[in-house]
Amino acid sequence: MYDNPKTLKDLCINYVCNNIEKVYMAEQISETDLQPSEPEYMFIDNNVYLPMEISEILLTNLSIRNKLNDEILSLFSHKNVYLRNVVLPKTKHLTTKGLRTLKKHKIKKLKVHGLDCTVNELIGSLGEWTTQNLESLSVSNSSFISNSYEVKFCVVVSLSKLKNLRSLDVSNTEFNTKNLSAIVEDLPLLEILDISNTKVDTLLPLEKKKNQLRKLSVYNLKETTMNVIAFSPLKFMTSLTHLDLSSEKQAHPFETFSCDTPWLQFLTDPNWLPNLVSLDISGSDNVGPRIMQDFLTNHKKLRFLGLMHMDDCGLAMFTVPTHPLYNPDLVVTGVVTQEQLLTGLKRYPNRPTYIQKCLYHLFKWTEKYISPKVDIIELILNVMNCLSDSFPVQMAGTACLYNLTKSDLASKIHPSVLAKVVEATLDAMERFPSYNQLQKNTLLTLCSDRILQDVKMDKFRCAKLVLDSLHFFNDVVMNRMSVAICSILAAKISTSETSQLGSNPRYMSKLLSIVCEKLTNQVVDVTMKFTLSALWNLTDESPTTCKVFIDEGGLELYMNILNTFIDDSTVETKVLGLINNIAEVPHLRAMLFKNDIIPTLRRLLQSEQIDVSYFAAGIIAHLACEPGWETFTANGKTEVLEELRYAVKQWVSPEGEMVAYRSFQPFIGLLNSTDTPQVQLWAAWAILHVCTKNAKKYCAMLNKENGVEILQKIALDESVDLEVSELCYHILDLMNEFRSISNPVLPNDTF
Repeated sequence: MYDNPKTLKDLCINYVCNNIEKVYMAEQISETDLQPSEPEYMFIDNNVYLPMEISEILLTNLSIRNKLNDEILSLFSHKNVYLRNVVLPKTKHLTTKGLRTLKKHKIKKLKVHGLDCTVNELIGSLGEWTTQNLESLSVSNSSFISNSYEVKFCVVVSLSKLKNLRSLDVSNTEFNTKNLSAIVEDLPLLEILDISNTKVDTLLPLEKKKNQLRKLSVYNLKETTMNVIAFSPLKFMTSLTHLDLSSEKQAHPFETFSCDTPWLQFLTDPNWLPNLVSLDISGSDNVGPRIMQDFLTNHKKLRFLGLMHMDDCGLAMFTVPTHPLYNPDLVVTGVVTQEQLLTGLKRYPNRPTYIQKCLYHLFKWTEKYISPKVDIIELILNVMNCLSDSFPVQMAGTACLYNLTKSDLASKIHPSVLAKVVEATLDAMERFPSYNQLQKNTLLTLCSDRILQDVKMDKFRCAKLVLDSLHFFNDVVMNRMSVAICSILAAKISTSETSQLGSNPRYMSKLLSIVCEKLTNQVVDVTMKFTLSALWNLTDESPTTCKVFIDEGGLELYMNILNTFIDDSTVETKVLGLINNIAEVPHLRAMLFKNDIIPTLRRLLQSEQIDVSYFAAGIIAHLACEPGWETFTANGKTEVLEELRYAVKQWVSPEGEMVAYRSFQPFIGLLNSTDTPQVQLWAAWAILHVCTKNAKKYCAMLNKENGVEILQKIALDESVDLEVSELCYHILDLMNEFRSISNPVLPNDTF
């Protein structure tokens, strides 16, 4: 469960990334008054100069967080930072305008993913030094084609200018065979090439590089013309150490698939690629034990073998340590062993079909774990982030995350890890709101005391997504989890946030419909109790929510509950707690009188359960402040208030906190009700109770809200009821004790 503290460097970089807008400014530099130039962005401290390592890490982190745009990239001027290796995983907010910032940097390695502009425009943004010296370029998932015109020829020309290039990745682009022929001619030092998932339909142009290429990836070249001849250069690439020939067909992710593998015969040649260290043939036809045995015997240097979507991954030579050919130094991907699955998650973070299958089989393993597996959680989080748009991946990923964090496992996992789990869970929830099982997976994960109580997260976002799920689905199990989560989170978010949620008629209507169904069936279960708690917390200090509650028929419903579930103190307490929230809103009190609530409150005031009696008394106290009591009810005000006084005097403060308050503002008006000492008595008793049980919270709150001055004034007023005055003195004594403990160096004077 323990986690090493982050380094000071990491903490500083995280802080700058989170607050990047605070560290720079815009300066308008105009050449003439009539023709102002565009603003120039610069660090507030214009003397800033960051060393290379910090510059590169900061830039990459901003990109990962989707915070990198033209404006922020312009801060990375050669005047302020030093860049040599530029890695930009997310570039959707960048244009050529921002990329021109790279022109004056001397870049050796450039890796950008998913560019919005063309590769030609990217290369055109580089300076002359970079063009002549760039060693590694990756433009995966970018484009060679402009939206307005075709620039394939220009791109080839641009690539061909990079004479010092040793590594090129054009995977998942429109790169074609003609482009391949051009770079083979024009890039004399090329050693590493990735043309996966491109338009290349033959490897014949690579024949000229047969003695030079060290690493080659041709994953998912699905052109029908790929035959033995097209693959023939592979027979003679003696320097090749890494080769990826894997394929991925869009079949059902949990079914075996195969594809044409014309190069399969190469495996039977004992002299084929003798220096191979890594070979991936995932998705190919099965090789069989005999050919596989001969191949491994002839390739002693092999350290990685990809066998995803192949039955061969289950051969004994890969799964049974006692097998004569089992090699502990050979890493294999597949679906038979846990090690194969975890290797697959590491190796294929951007291949959805492979990842789906890995997670599907890993799920069965996660059901058996009895100890925390943080390393596996991190792997799953990474692939879920990489493949956030893939529903099957998110579906399987959320299921695995639940198994890895459920029950006692969560208590043994550090909150920082659980926070990442929650974030990934909420992302999946938000992206796929209409998928029942995925939503159920996410709710199962979130419905955890450990997560809801101890993990730092965006509680408002979580509550909103859970309420969206509650509204969308009519599933008994999902409803129970949703209201349980909301009942806890609603007490932990701000009043403005509870108002946003509670004032939404869709949410309110759904919550009340659950309560109505339970009332109709006269059932009090955990769903009923959680729903009542959620409504109570959502209406707390939120007049808008209280009004929506009334408009949606909630008050009539709650009166029926009080008259149906008589002596069920748990239900009565939650119902009265919400009605107390309404009573705190002056312009809504008339609605309580209209529902003839006073007789019910008088009955509940006599309850032996102090929390029931307490909230009934609180509602009466607030209603007593409303002018024209007699016009609303035949119940005499004087008689009811005396019953209130009698009830308060009988109370014995319980051991624990009976109630939680966000502020003492609702009590201020009650304390000033000098013409109704019974109302003052209830308010003073309530303040004394919570200050006694949680002095750290409530004494500080009382002091902050100037409640002490009001209490002093009441205590010193000889006309005030003696019982009220005594309670005020008790509260002030507590305040003095609290002050002496929290500020022992201050003078020991009293309030």
